[in-house]
Amino acid sequence: VQLVESGGGLVQPGGSLRLSCAASGYTYSDYYMAWFRQAPGKKREGVAAIDSDGGTIYADSVKGRFTISQDNAKNTLYLQMNSLKPEDTAMYYCAAGRCLLLEDYCMDYWGKGTLVTISS
Repeated sequence: VQLVESGGGLVQPGGSLRLSCAASGYTYSDYYMAWFRQAPGKKREGVAAIDSDGGTIYADSVKGRFTISQDNAKNTLYLQMNSLKPEDTAMYYCAAGRCLLLEDYCMDYWGKGTLVTISS
């Protein structure tokens, strides 16, 4: 199983980024997909998750600003992030798991992460 994130970078507050996660080595639709993040000195937290039918859940801190989506034909997960804030600065991880919850214990596979920095 391989999950490879891309799309991170340095953005000014108020800006946007789209993260991608390319999945391989397993049947994509057998797993829920999610984005987590970990800021320096903080615990990893769930950001958003999606099921095979497109049902989604979000952390309160990103509702209305972030959108999770996927292309099942391409085995690719996305996270569109708008109205970015300095507190969104973190390493963002893609994960595949067996339950639709923003909890580490639900996830079986993890990517290595892509760094998002929000700063002026």
